[in-house]
Amino acid sequence: MSVKASELKKGQVILHEGTRYTIKDIQHVAKGNWRSYYQIKLKNFNTGQVIDQRFAVDDRVETLFVQTKEFEYLYRDGDSLVLADPETYDQTPVPVDIVGDGMQFLKENFRLTCNIIDGQIVSADLPIVVELEVKDTPPAIKGATATNQNKEAILETGAKIKVPPFVENGDRVRVDTRTGEYLERAK
Repeated sequence: MSVKASELKKGQVILHEGTRYTIKDIQHVAKGNWRSYYQIKLKNFNTGQVIDQRFAVDDRVETLFVQTKEFEYLYRDGDSLVLADPETYDQTPVPVDIVGDGMQFLKENFRLTCNIIDGQIVSADLPIVVELEVKDTPPAIKGATATNQNKEAILETGAKIKVPPFVENGDRVRVDTRTGEYLERAK
């Protein structure tokens, strides 16, 4: 469906020069008596590259219909992940790079929010916060009173993060999957 640039919104998926992009940011620019335009940050669906693009107010842009559905991660099979539809239990293999950097926090039975275009899964997002167990971390040093002296911890998925000194092996921690930062100990 073709729409005017003035009708675009953040989060929409568009087809620009034959490539699918997600609109990350859109800004209307009007300078005095010059013609106004839209400055748009576009994220490439395939590579994740972010580009800036300028559209005139009346430019026509092709938008794509994106279906959002939740899938459950079952296991990794070589270069692909096997996801299951929780309603029909149909299993679908998808490339590993669809998850992106969040792969290091992915654990069996996690629910992923997937974007589907023309019946094909094109991207998958982890929950923003996940709860994982600490498998290996050095013990806290007694008498160390310096603040902000975080130590490295290896989580059950193999991911390495920085944690406060009081976190021990076997503790469950909450991690932000967007930044890979420790948030808190799980209760």
